[in-house]
Amino acid sequence: MKGSPMPSVEWTLLDHAAPNPVQAGDIVSAEAGGMPIYRVLSVAGELAQLASQERASRCELPVRTLRWKAASR
Repeated sequence: MKGSPMPSVEWTLLDHAAPNPVQAGDIVSAEAGGMPIYRVLSVAGELAQLASQERASRCELPVRTLRWKAASR
């Protein structure tokens, strides 16, 4: 049996002027259209530790490179 399809995500533009534009647990993307998609593991200063949902890998990116955040429901 194949995995269930990923539910659609509504994206909002990140407000980099906000005090904490991303937090641990957020779903974010650097590109329009939501690819690749990352879950924020932690934020330390200007860097976010991210887990890639597509590649099952982890990486670190500057928060300023992230453009989109999944809207809360």
